[in-house]
Amino acid sequence: MSFIDELKDKAKQNIKTIILTESEDKRVLKAAEDVMKEGFAKIILIGNKDDAEKLAKENNIDLSGIEIIDPETSDKFDEYANAFYELRKAKGITPEDARKIVKDNMYFGTMMVKQGDADGLVSGACHSTANTLRPALQILKTAPGTKLVSAFFLMVVPDCEYGEHGIFVFGDSGLVENPTADQLSEIAISSSKSFEQLTGKESKVALLSYSTYGSAHSELTEKVVEATKLLKEKAPDLVCDGELQLDAAIVPEVAASKAPGSSIKGEANTLIFPDLNAGNIGYKLVQRLGKAEAYGPLCQGIARPVNDLSRGCSSDDIVGVVAITSVQASSMD
Repeated sequence: MSFIDELKDKAKQNIKTIILTESEDKRVLKAAEDVMKEGFAKIILIGNKDDAEKLAKENNIDLSGIEIIDPETSDKFDEYANAFYELRKAKGITPEDARKIVKDNMYFGTMMVKQGDADGLVSGACHSTANTLRPALQILKTAPGTKLVSAFFLMVVPDCEYGEHGIFVFGDSGLVENPTADQLSEIAISSSKSFEQLTGKESKVALLSYSTYGSAHSELTEKVVEATKLLKEKAPDLVCDGELQLDAAIVPEVAASKAPGSSIKGEANTLIFPDLNAGNIGYKLVQRLGKAEAYGPLCQGIARPVNDLSRGCSSDDIVGVVAITSVQASSMD
């Protein structure tokens, strides 16, 4: 059984309602069909019902049992528009502005989550990360005790002896461009929680650098050294170490040589990259050369689960992210 299949089984134990906001995309419609057939989540599509059904028919997609909600004709529209106005009036939003904004699929879907009419949301197949995250940050805000919203990729590497049998969390590989040392430590805390939330296994966190234990010194390495110090102060019970080169983080034999005494002993499963350049390059290398499944960018630190998709995603990728979002929603109950 694949790891995503394991997540689907977890999701079946507590069925959640997940919103897909891009009913104009056939990949999204196909994913909705597949999720309903597999029965691990309830799907609500946002958009024009006639257009969605026409597109589905043209592509032999069965939307039976899937609710399609058009913001402009929804009986909840006034409720959501009024609630959005109350949330944003201090920012200068008028009731008229609120009604206009909530007609947008993404804002409407996010208000559904805010009002408790859905448990999570997945978007981004044909929209930018900003379009997905802006409503989430304005409406749902950050989770209690979280200082920073960041992103991670769930990487599933086939036939891999490293990490948790080839399963890793890579953070931040999708959102925070050049984190400070303090932000890196916050990303590490969130990423460790994400790993444990999805796998049920203990997170072992490595803060990565081109240096191991002072083998090089620069402004770049010192940021990671400081982040590691802050992380250990903030989360003393977390198994973590840094600064570490990638091989010293995931290969026990190299760790024994380069980082003797390291608490993670070359068994890291949660990798924290020093900036978005490294994180983005890293996940794409593993995806393309290691033939890994890469799910994300997935969001962490938001009060309810909202996840972004790569615009190059397949319908199977969307199904996987719906499974992840469902498990996240269950863990937030």
